[in-house]
Amino acid sequence: MLKLYYARPSIYARPVWLALLEKQLPFELIPVNLGGDQFEPDFLAVNPFSHVPVLIDGDFRVIESLAILDYLEARYPDRPLLPQDAIALAKTRMAQLVALNELLPAVVKLLMQPEKPADGDTELEYAQLRTIAALQFLENLLGDSLYFAGEQLTPAEIVAGTLVHRVADLGISLDNYPRLTDWSARLLARPTWQQIALSPDEWQDFRRRIRTLPKVWQRRRQQRMKALTQSP
Repeated sequence: MLKLYYARPSIYARPVWLALLEKQLPFELIPVNLGGDQFEPDFLAVNPFSHVPVLIDGDFRVIESLAILDYLEARYPDRPLLPQDAIALAKTRMAQLVALNELLPAVVKLLMQPEKPADGDTELEYAQLRTIAALQFLENLLGDSLYFAGEQLTPAEIVAGTLVHRVADLGISLDNYPRLTDWSARLLARPTWQQIALSPDEWQDFRRRIRTLPKVWQRRRQQRMKALTQSP
């Protein structure tokens, strides 16, 4: 059986979790406490780069969410997520990569902002502008289609769909993006999305904890660096 190392609120692991559910594959979830367990020797033996997700399929291990999504699509082609049409595939990849390379870093920055950010915080302003630019691009790319590839749910939904609905909680309204708003509502109504949904308390706890993670990571990475320098 497939095994997925994950953390329930992880914005990197959740798309893989969704893909497994959408493809209706049997799998086992193995939780990783991102409060520091990702730097422990047991997990470093699974992923030396100390992050989730990690997929184990028999004796084969895959790290990095994009690689895992591509692996699942090629290894388990039933209930395909990737379209074959060239334009639909290009739209899927564009939406997927804009979500990962533009929207996700901006969302992370917004999540890590203090409860009372300082006036004139240019990094925060940049994250807000970056989020707005990504949302506008996705709004235009989606057009009047149900999904980015037309009628078919794709990895674009699986990646972007875990992020878009959260920006309203981070101070950016979705009122200017009616197509994305309707698209997001359709996704959130799917049983798979409901299965991975965070409760309001879980979301607020995640937001509180993520502000402390840089300090935890710094301590753990110093320990990891020491271990690496001492290894033969």
